[in-house]
Amino acid sequence: MRLHINGRELEVPEAAGERRLIEFLRDDLDLTGAKNACDIGACGACTILVDEAPLKICIKRVKDIVGHRVLTIEGMAAPDGTLHPLQQAFVERGAIQCGFCTPGMVLVAHAFLLKNPRPTREQIRKAINGNLCRCTGYQQIIDAIEQASVHYWGAEAPARAPETANA
Repeated sequence: MRLHINGRELEVPEAAGERRLIEFLRDDLDLTGAKNACDIGACGACTILVDEAPLKICIKRVKDIVGHRVLTIEGMAAPDGTLHPLQQAFVERGAIQCGFCTPGMVLVAHAFLLKNPRPTREQIRKAINGNLCRCTGYQQIIDAIEQASVHYWGAEAPARAPETANA
């Protein structure tokens, strides 16, 4: 089996096809960003991107990604370790506290911004609603995604009407 993960082609024995994808990535490839938290695909901590679409992998098998392009959080940064602008925005906006949800949250936001580079705050809220965070209260995450959206469309952010404090 050939896998395409973070821009690399990997040859994997057929026997690995039935293994849980989360365990394969973490244990065999040392890609530990995706976390195994709920085991039912509900929390989003295990999210990666498959063909630029979020996929919760705690309920998936290795064979499910054969023939697809996979991006994990480890593939977001530049080869020299420079953070992707979205990752940097999470740092700058304090959207990382315990960090457990962060990889999945960043990848969901990345997929969303690739398709919706000029989102409203409400659209951002809806985009991340499948990923749970117990630390930030989501406001800093929404702020970070909004800040990073400029990177996805390459110009200054349009002026927006002020939102309420509960935004």
